[in-house]
Amino acid sequence: MEENSCNISDKGKSCCSAVGDNKIENLSAHWDNAYNNSLEEKLGWFETDLSPMLQLISKTGLEKSATILNAGAGSTTLIDTLIKNKFSNIIATDLSQVALNNLSARVGQEHLTCIVDDLTSPTELNTISPVDLWIDRAVLHFFTDEKDQKFYFDLINQKVTKGGFVILAEFNLEGAKKCSGLDVKRYSKEALSEKLGANFELIDSFNYIYQMPSGADRPYIYTLFRKNYTIS
Repeated sequence: MEENSCNISDKGKSCCSAVGDNKIENLSAHWDNAYNNSLEEKLGWFETDLSPMLQLISKTGLEKSATILNAGAGSTTLIDTLIKNKFSNIIATDLSQVALNNLSARVGQEHLTCIVDDLTSPTELNTISPVDLWIDRAVLHFFTDEKDQKFYFDLINQKVTKGGFVILAEFNLEGAKKCSGLDVKRYSKEALSEKLGANFELIDSFNYIYQMPSGADRPYIYTLFRKNYTIS
């Protein structure tokens, strides 16, 4: 296992569940397997410190009734905190039905809608109303194909309302080259700005070292963008 890889069976360096190689025919089954075979608090992306994300959410100044979409949510405890903080219109989407079932069972369904969908080939997500905040932590960097990246950023442009916000938190240029046996694409704030395009303005960004449950460090770039009211 190379130093910059990320695999749950690699003690002290893991961040995700193990797979044999990068040729996974069914990514939904892959992520379901991760949630079925490990305690959530042992998964490499599990967070105990939500402060970087909460810091950026606070900067949006959104009303508690704002629509928030958490892309690739898994069973993140960020949803628990958003509900505790009185946000009442939250959408969680993921490829893993198991993860979303776990999330829904934990926090209830009063303020949460769960959607199993593919962010690079969406079906149900195409039908939702525009959202005020799009949150992505550690999802985009799995899209290494330029076609998938284009589909993803097109979806953001379509589904974030004018004046709405996007938070992207991905492996930065010093981050791991692989996660869960999959290649990843690492980002800078400049690269994320370029991908989002002229319709979005960078509001804030910072580097952050995430410590995995294994104790290993993973460098991230956190960014907050706002969609222009006047779209070019």
